[in-house]
Amino acid sequence: MTASLRDALNDYLTMRRALGYRPARPEKLLNQFLNHLDHLGVIDADGVTVDAALEWACLPAGGDGTWWAYRLSVVRGFASYLHTLDATVEVPATDLLPWQVRRACPYLYSDSDVAALIAAASSLSTPLRRATLATLIGLLAVTGMRVGEAIALDRDDLDTRNGLLVVRHGKFDKTRELVLHPSTTDALRGYLRRRDQLHPSPQSPALLISTAGTRLIYCNIHWTFHRLVKLAGLTPRSATCRPRIHDLRH
Repeated sequence: MTASLRDALNDYLTMRRALGYRPARPEKLLNQFLNHLDHLGVIDADGVTVDAALEWACLPAGGDGTWWAYRLSVVRGFASYLHTLDATVEVPATDLLPWQVRRACPYLYSDSDVAALIAAASSLSTPLRRATLATLIGLLAVTGMRVGEAIALDRDDLDTRNGLLVVRHGKFDKTRELVLHPSTTDALRGYLRRRDQLHPSPQSPALLISTAGTRLIYCNIHWTFHRLVKLAGLTPRSATCRPRIHDLRH
């Protein structure tokens, strides 16, 4: 493959980021798609065809239809961009792989559910991990923040004197200011005191830190939350309504 497709992909992703998107997963998938085109011997944009897109999207064989549809939608976006530069590029129609993604039903947590999750955090292995997860769960529940926003908070984003929290790089890379309830401010002060006792010199400026003193990692938080859900005794209410950390913001 010539460098032109790789360059076009970089330009496409740069444009998406400028519009406020964070195309981490699409970037990974599109690079895999270009690797697939390499394997097919495609050397330029005119080799981006519907057949090639479908062949790649329907991997792995026997996979889930919604995952195939998502993979094709990622290629469709890139192909649409390429088509504006080269009319020979084929854009997969929207009715190909027409599986509908089943949207999860929000799991509405009661006060007792949140309390049970925070209590379950006391079972975690280290004092700092227990304090961090309990604080994260409480913060998500009372502020409506997204998990990624909470993880991205720096210590300097918290103004305990005025009870304010600055959320940077939110959806579409916007910044907003949250007014905290006095009890939330007190809880965050308590966490910081405990954090400073247990890890006085963290490696990261993050507000919420790991036992290593680094910023929390999204996938690790999800894994730990699933464990806490089981310990708290929370169960799915239906096939599409399961306890998710994302739903703490509702």
